[in-house]
Amino acid sequence: MAAPSHVPATAAAPTLYRSPPRRPGSWQAQRPGEVVGAEPEAGECFGNHGPDQGYALKLAQRFAGRLFLTTGEREEDALAGCVAVALRRASLFGRAPVMHDLRVALELFGFLGEADLELVAWRRQRFAGAAGHHGYHLQRRLADLAPPETLRRTPEAVAAACNKDWRAALRIETC
Repeated sequence: MAAPSHVPATAAAPTLYRSPPRRPGSWQAQRPGEVVGAEPEAGECFGNHGPDQGYALKLAQRFAGRLFLTTGEREEDALAGCVAVALRRASLFGRAPVMHDLRVALELFGFLGEADLELVAWRRQRFAGAAGHHGYHLQRRLADLAPPETLRRTPEAVAAACNKDWRAALRIETC
């Protein structure tokens, strides 16, 4: 390790620090994954920026054991997918997530009460694996499903809209 000039030199320590010689030419981005030019600001699976997003995970813990799940659904997947939707809602308002963001997401997909059987079958496919190692893209798709008009509503209004017609609340076409 180099030592300052006022420290006596010994055989174990060099006398002064010397920087390596300057390399000719300038550095250039040549790695395979390097982004060249301006980075894109929007697009599929980019997520939604907002402050203190990790707090949504703490809020989600409060719903553990309180969700209405059916056979084949996992609580971890439901909460992971709904956290992504809650974060999108919070970012629409430009703030950190609050309990109402999570309630809107859980109401939207029918996890806080008895849900329509078609909604349960539909969500079972969409949420499967959302909490896993490769669940990021599933979470992003779930967040993109919820239209901003629906996310701006209160939890009670979302619950009423979903009880009336969950497809319209999520803007899903009837097949």
